[in-house]
Amino acid sequence: GFARNIVLNNPRKRNALSLSMLQSLREDLLHDVKSKDLRVIIISAEGPVFCSGHDLKELSSEDDVKHHSQVFEICAEVMTLIQKLPVPVIAKVNGLATAAGCQLVASCDIAVASEKSQFATPGVNIGLFCSTPAVALGRSLPRKVALEMLFTGEPLSAQEALMHGLVSKVVPEDKLEEETMKISRKICESSKSILALGKATFYRQMTQDLDAAYKTTTQVMVDNLTLRDGQEGIEAFIQKRKPVWSH
Repeated sequence: GFARNIVLNNPRKRNALSLSMLQSLREDLLHDVKSKDLRVIIISAEGPVFCSGHDLKELSSEDDVKHHSQVFEICAEVMTLIQKLPVPVIAKVNGLATAAGCQLVASCDIAVASEKSQFATPGVNIGLFCSTPAVALGRSLPRKVALEMLFTGEPLSAQEALMHGLVSKVVPEDKLEEETMKISRKICESSKSILALGKATFYRQMTQDLDAAYKTTTQVMVDNLTLRDGQEGIEAFIQKRKPVWSH
């Protein structure tokens, strides 16, 4: 009851991230995001393709530069929004994720994939290098792995994606829902306010050098102790009881 399921539901167009799809995704991600009842967001898709990336028909010369800019700007907004949300976002991938679809997976906090899933950035093969997907990919994968994907367009298997850190877990297709919900339920056992603080701090310190990162996180640990749920958790541990979160 605490998880929001967002489903990419245009399998006929391989769940392409058209402008309207991106606008809907942004709206669904932001909807009532501060509610105490929302603890985790799961992004999945209908059909054999998780997401094929941008709708190339929208990027043809028939549309003007202003429209092209709008598509890429809202895409960047959605990808960065995922990491700014106060709740964990899980990608549940069952199929092919290419270009901006692969970028979407890389942008999520956690990604669970079925064994049949594949991940690729094949834009170079059609003359549109995956430069914006490379931002998320380059921050999730070792540089040489990311560049091989970007230069060749060849896909990673689910197991290769796991090995290189693009996804968190790989499971048989019939276990995908079960494993995703297992992670979701575990997240929901914790305080939303503590998770929100931790998530924001994690992404902030990742952009800093070592000394600055420790300075940031040292202060956050002190701030964490001033939160109601911070004290409740410690008291519950000492008293050997289950914490009662205020979120």
